Amino acid sequence: MSDTRTSRRQRNAPTINDVARHAGVSPMTVSRVINSEQVVRAATREKVEAAIAALNYAPSAAARTLAGGDETRIGLLYSNPSSSYLSEFLVGSLDQASRSGVHLVVEKWDEAMSIKAVVDHLQRGRVDGVILPPPLCDMSDLVKALEKAGMPAVAVATGLPLPDLAAVTIDDRHAAYEMTRHLIALGHDRIGFIKGNPNQSASTKRFEGYVEALQQAGLPVQDELIAQGYFTYRSGLDAAEHILSLLDPPTAIFASNDDMAAATVAIAHRTGLDVPGDLTVCGFDDTSLATTIWPELTTIRQPISAMARAAVEVLVRELRARHGRDGEAEHLVLDYELIRRQSDAAPRMRPRMGVR
Repeated sequence: MSDTRTSRRQRNAPTINDVARHAGVSPMTVSRVINSEQVVRAATREKVEAAIAALNYAPSAAARTLAGGDETRIGLLYSNPSSSYLSEFLVGSLDQASRSGVHLVVEKWDEAMSIKAVVDHLQRGRVDGVILPPPLCDMSDLVKALEKAGMPAVAVATGLPLPDLAAVTIDDRHAAYEMTRHLIALGHDRIGFIKGNPNQSASTKRFEGYVEALQQAGLPVQDELIAQGYFTYRSGLDAAEHILSLLDPPTAIFASNDDMAAATVAIAHRTGLDVPGDLTVCGFDDTSLATTIWPELTTIRQPISAMARAAVEVLVRELRARHGRDGEAEHLVLDYELIRRQSDAAPRMRPRMGVR
């Protein structure tokens, strides 16, 4: 995300943040003055205009387009290890950006860069607002930096939406609860669980749903049946191998995403277990991977593309609102669906040996 071609003059040019600091107001107030919005008090408007004159500030396209008059550029900042999740998210984002008449700028999060450098890069790219899929949706420091820069953001698939940050989510806890209840209804009473990456709040919600369903059914929550994953196929292999090596392995494993569920199926096949005859495997997300492996996965359908489309709509509404955002941020909760395919069945009533 480097920009070596940026001129010295551009690097030293005052920004909307400089104007805001000079006037003692927020960057959003500066943008409202630039866009001639009437909600700004006369005394505040005079301070901002004086700061603009003193600093010789030239409003960027990002500042001008908050009113929706010019080209609008929204950023999709991503750092997700699942290519299947990302591809569905990108399809939804591109589709809605086209429908909304805005330009979508896709940027990969570079962990080697500071948050300030990332935000500065987005500003140089004249990005007006940002979509934050997981895990970036849970980075509070990044959210604060974007807010300070006057750049609205929408968090997608966070398990803990912030009151003042727009968000598009599903009920991860209840979805995981429903899947676990489904497995219990099939007759499983030893159900393994592969956690998602701890840097994502949705991971915690899914685990909470699993625990709640077990407790409600009077089943113990057994630590030996729970393994840590990181939403990657590789971590799913390690977690499944650990769980299936137990002397008394579970008859079902619920993985926190489809990548790790697919890895669990691979480990089962490698060790001679039939899915679902010997082992039921379920996932979460219903990405394309769920139907490209054998057997096809029973999973929770998280409407990834629809969530991305909704996030673009929410962000565009916020950017084009003449009076900015009043009151609480917009929080949308979309529906999920439990999709049954060929990877789940009732447990076989016979002794089972662990993988050595």
